[in-house]
Parts: sequence; structure tokens; C-alpha cells
Amino acid sequence: MAQSLLFTVKRRAFELVTPSKPTPREIKLLSDLDDHDTLRFHIAGIQFYKYDPNMEGKDPVDVIRKALAKTLVFYYPFAGRLREGVGRKLMVDCTGEGVLFIEADADVTLKDFGDNLLPPFPCLDELLYDVPGSSDLLNTPLLLIQVTRLKCGGFILALRMNHTMSDAYGIVQFLNALAEISRGMNEPSISPVWCRELLNARDPPRVTCIHPEIEQEPGNNEAIIISLLDNMVQRTFFFGPTEVAKIHSLLPTNMVHKYTKFEIITAFVWRCRTIALHPDSDEEVRMISVVNARSTSFNLQLPNGYYGNVIVYAVAVTSARKLIENPLEYALDLIQKSKANVTKEYIHSLADLMVIKGRPSFSLKGLFAVSNVTHAGIKDVDFGWGKAVYGGPANDSSFPGIVSYYLPFKNCKGEKGLVLPLRLPAHAMERFVQELDRVLKNNINNPIKGDPTSPIIQSLL
Repeated sequence: MAQSLLFTVKRRAFELVTPSKPTPREIKLLSDLDDHDTLRFHIAGIQFYKYDPNMEGKDPVDVIRKALAKTLVFYYPFAGRLREGVGRKLMVDCTGEGVLFIEADADVTLKDFGDNLLPPFPCLDELLYDVPGSSDLLNTPLLLIQVTRLKCGGFILALRMNHTMSDAYGIVQFLNALAEISRGMNEPSISPVWCRELLNARDPPRVTCIHPEIEQEPGNNEAIIISLLDNMVQRTFFFGPTEVAKIHSLLPTNMVHKYTKFEIITAFVWRCRTIALHPDSDEEVRMISVVNARSTSFNLQLPNGYYGNVIVYAVAVTSARKLIENPLEYALDLIQKSKANVTKEYIHSLADLMVIKGRPSFSLKGLFAVSNVTHAGIKDVDFGWGKAVYGGPANDSSFPGIVSYYLPFKNCKGEKGLVLPLRLPAHAMERFVQELDRVLKNNINNPIKGDPTSPIIQSLL
């Protein structure tokens, strides 16, 4: 990615796109998995598309704008506004006021962005303009879309969506509907379903499971983010066949197939990151793996077309000392056990806890979270110009330095793998890179004894 790339974006005045036909005026309650504090922010995505000679004469801005008005007839809650009721309960007032849409042109080609399209993207604030007054949680548009034409005939679609409305899979469902109508269909192939009551708290609510992401002192999340933002840098790390094989070699041969690739990379990164941050030896560290609970194994019986949040959090907890002193399989077992704890009962218990405790936020102290969006299908969304060259998160997260995403990627050798954009304070990033290089290049897995703030941690894993 050409991080130093500078270009000019000319935007027309933003407009509100409303449903092309009358839609119901009603109040729709969000589920108790939708509206907790940790999801009360806007999530940003971006898609880059090549020029397609078969679409010559068709303007992506015009095509998508018209399709958006038609799509909102089916997804009319997105044209409404979020309100907050008793007990901080969130609901959508289906007013039909519309979503924000911005038409823009950039004096740059897709090729100018380089071969490796990965976040952070240059001039993102120009490609996804923050309309003044639009980013509040309540009483503002739930969706903002900017379509920017490129000099080469390609275009960029960037969007910002209120996360309480949908998770990544719900967003992709909406985008696929928009894409299908852009390609000429009269209605989406998957009809959207609300049914948010299916993930509401039970009556009466009852917490039957342990929820380590919630059940602790909340701490000062704002102060934690500010401290992490101090002199922060971002780097993106590739884990292909070679890197995964190296990490595999850290494990006993008979244990390699016990874990998934996602679990192995996550455990490895969690351990390296903890070393790099130099926490106190007895400080609690937590690893959250975001779990998509749409799988039939959870038996939530959600109808096809449900586009709300169905993400829950598998939380591994230990001390910095134990994480660092033990071999890698210790972290792997913690992560695997935490995922096994996420059951249908666990999900309903979490919804109940949200109601009982007033929809609390997670404590960010000692927390690292990763979300695997490689199977969400964002890159496959086709508005008529083919699949996206890149489709995925526009930035790392609303919790910089704490939440990261796995993205699919093919390197210059043609090797397929995962990339992980990671933000850390500069001094910690230097130590993190040292740890990765030490292990991936020299195959060292020496457990550390003693205080994890000791200088020895800089050279051994």
C-alpha cells in the first residue's frame, strides 16, 4: 500500500437517499445482543473496484444511488433513526428519513494505491467523509455511503454503519442486496428478517454462565485507549504457509492437528503482544475471539435473512506471567476452552446479563481481541463491475490497539494466508517485531521465567 500517496477528492454535497416506495412507520426494538455498550459505535468498511469495459457508459454513482433507494424498501429500518428508551434500550424509529449518500471524484487511479491493498488507507477521511453531526449514536442516519470515481474508471465504495444494527455478516447481506439490485434484480435473493426478539433476554432474565468479558470492574476505558494511542504505529503482519509451519513447529508433533490455524496464530500473537507491552507479572490479560453464532451448531434457530448482531465473545483469561512462562500450547488450550464455553445457553445468559446490569461495556484493561472476517464475503460483493480488489474493514477498529481483524491476503509469491493489521505504541511494536522475527526465523520457543518486565523478554519467547 502506498502510504505516502496524496490525492484530491472532490465531493458533491451529501444527500439523503430515501426508500423509493412508502415503508411502514413503526418502532422496532433491537435485540439485547445488539445494544450493549461495546457495539455502540459506527463501523467502517471499504471496497475497491477495477474498471470493467463491459460497464462502459454506466456510472457507478448513479447505479448504486438508484439501487440504494430500492434496497431501502426492503431494509427500511436503515432509513430510520435510533432512539433510546427505558433501561437504555435501543430501538429504531422507522421514519423513512433516509441514509447519507456522497458522490465524489478522485484524481488518482486504482494502480496508484499499489499492489497490496490493506488498511490503513491513505486519505481515508476523504474517501469516507464524516458529515458533521452524523456520527452520534442516536437520532442520526444509521448508514453513510460514499462512492468515489477513480481516473482509471474504477471506483471506491466506502460505508459507515451503526454497529448496533448489524455485524459483519449482516452488513454483507445488506451489501449483497444492494449489489443484486444494482445488477438489475427487482428484489434481493435473500429477504431481510428482523425478528430481533429471538436474541432478547429471557423473562425473567437469569445469568447461568460466567462472562469474564463483563464480570469484572469496568475500569477507565477512555484512559486505557489514550495511553495506547501515545506514539502509536500500525503494521500489518502476514501469516502464510511458511509462517504457520514455523509456529506449528513450536508445538509437540502430536498436538498440531488439535488446533485450528486461527487458534494457533491467535495464541502466538497474543503471547508476543503481551511480551511487547511489558505488563506487570500478575496483571490479568484477556484474549477475546469473536465468535459468529450463526452456525447451526448453536441451534439459535435464526431465520435465513436475519441481519442483526449474532456475535459473541470467547474469553481466555490468565496472568501475564503464566502466559509468558508457559509454552504456546498453554495459550492455545485457554483459547480453545474459551470457545467451547460459548453455547446456546451462554448466548442467552449474556443477553440476560445485559439487561440485569444495564448493558455494560467490556473493560479494556489487559484485553486483546481478534475477529476473523475472512469468511464474511465482503470482497465478493459485485455491483456489476466484478468482485472487489479489496473488501473489508476501512480501519483497524474503534478500539485502536485492542481489537484487530484477520483478513485474507495473497502475497507477491502467490501464497495465500492471513494478514493482521496491528497497532501498538512504537516501543512495543519494536519489541513485538523482535519476538516475531526471533521465533519465525530462528524457531525459538524457550519459556521465560521470572518477571515479564525483565529485559530478557525482548530476546526470547
